Amino acid sequence: MRGGYPRGVTTTTDQQELFRFLEDRFACAQACTECARACALRASLVEPDGTQKQEIVRRKGIMCAEVCDATCRVLSEQNQVDETAIRVQLEWCRQVCLESAHVFDACPGAEKSAAVCRACARACSDFLATLG
Repeated sequence: MRGGYPRGVTTTTDQQELFRFLEDRFACAQACTECARACALRASLVEPDGTQKQEIVRRKGIMCAEVCDATCRVLSEQNQVDETAIRVQLEWCRQVCLESAHVFDACPGAEKSAAVCRACARACSDFLATLG
């Protein structure tokens, strides 16, 4: 793969695979955007009370929002990112989302944020599978 697209798109089947690839890429980028939004909101709702738990939730929310946002940007840069960079970014995003979901599970009222993080992690895994 070069430039974010599968090689040798020459037949109808190849074109269908390309469309599927682009749809999967878009779905992953959309999940990253939703996760970034939810994590930024979660981080902003944390009242700093001096406890380590609250600080961890806030930091995880900020980190997850930043990683998801960066992943969405990588997925949007079709001609400037190679397959290796996409794989690394997707794996990083998947891991951070899973870690964030785990932290949010222990935070009352953060169930929705945890679910969005898990959905983003699944989207990253699915897109990694598309890359082969």
